[in-house]
Amino acid sequence: METAKATAPLSPVGRDASGLGRVAVGTDGSACAARAVRWAADEAARRGRPLVVVHATETDRVRHVTPEGVAFLLEEGERILRESAGAVRERHPELATETVLSRGGPAESVLEAAGEDGTPVFGSRGLGGFSALLLGSCTLKAAARTLVPLVVVRGPVRPLTGVVVAAVRDDGDRPALRFAAQAGRCRGAEVRALSAWMFLESVGSMAPMVDDISAIAAAEQGATHRTAEPVRREFPDVKVTEEVVRARSVAGTLVEASEHADLLVLGARRPAHPAISAFGGVTHALLHHARCPVAIVPRL
Repeated sequence: METAKATAPLSPVGRDASGLGRVAVGTDGSACAARAVRWAADEAARRGRPLVVVHATETDRVRHVTPEGVAFLLEEGERILRESAGAVRERHPELATETVLSRGGPAESVLEAAGEDGTPVFGSRGLGGFSALLLGSCTLKAAARTLVPLVVVRGPVRPLTGVVVAAVRDDGDRPALRFAAQAGRCRGAEVRALSAWMFLESVGSMAPMVDDISAIAAAEQGATHRTAEPVRREFPDVKVTEEVVRARSVAGTLVEASEHADLLVLGARRPAHPAISAFGGVTHALLHHARCPVAIVPRL
């Protein structure tokens, strides 16, 4: 990778970032990528951590490109990075910012820049011309490969709500809730631990055979509380509320919740066969339809 470092000092942040590392964001010069860069810069400033802006030319993997063509792609990449860094400096003059011009692919380049304790950030789509509800292929690839929490910047630009929503069901979602609490602490925001569960809507004559709905609801509430309580103790300065709802659609409930959130956090298992299916239905739906940025926290 070729790097060019800005000389601006680290932006001071009044709140404890609680172990959250640097923020790395990919840009291809598109409007969607510019919005992701702005979000990433704000996040880095909140954390008091450096920002890394990455442009990937893929010149190491593209065949049949002339030396002149490679030179053009590199020059264009440098231009995109200069413009991105300039926009960051205008927004956060004291934020430590590094730019990286990579010859590799965008997914692996941003993940590498984030490192083992950073947060990679992607726009929901790039210059491919897809509709607003479709996710860019490099973003999907990165989300399927990441070993650290990754953010996909979605939704309209709007005033902050002061709420971070975390989708929880059981202990496996505690890392996601913990990340939400870290994000909430940086923002001075409340964390809403939301558990949406489904029950067969059309059991007909089989109704006497199923468990009592109130017992199922109590079990879901207990599981959510067991997940949230250790996080609440770890972050006593962050307000963590619990909400357990019976839903016709888990994905639909979470999409609706994202309308009133600054960040939606959910755990996702890394797929055994990413080429076949990167994520389950809920995660896939949220990555395509959420109305705020989405943080994917791997369930390893």
